[in-house]
Amino acid sequence: MASKKTERRSGKPQTSNNNSGAKPAKWRLRLYVAGNTPNSIAAFANLKEICEVHMGGQYEIEVVDLLQRPQLAKGDQIIAVPTLVRQLPQPVKKIIGDLSNRERVLVGLELKPTGIARMATG
Repeated sequence: MASKKTERRSGKPQTSNNNSGAKPAKWRLRLYVAGNTPNSIAAFANLKEICEVHMGGQYEIEVVDLLQRPQLAKGDQIIAVPTLVRQLPQPVKKIIGDLSNRERVLVGLELKPTGIARMATG
């Protein structure tokens, strides 16, 4: 995995300093990993699938390999890997793990409500 790449729905890697004038992604996600481990690979694959299904192409993923750039862990206070950080939309959210628990990830990213909606009667 690259140390700092951004992927959009097209799957074409781009640096995060994109000056193309394109409309910014609605979702900005940063995935911290430590090398090309099975957990890192699984986390990225799970994240890509979730984004494709639930974000309608309006996302940007930045993968940060902490083996290559350990100094970047301090900014987002990363204590375990893999860790997903939702930078946009605000507020910032963090999810630790390989993102295989789809329900937990959807709730954590606020793509799915945490409880059952109550219907008004009357």
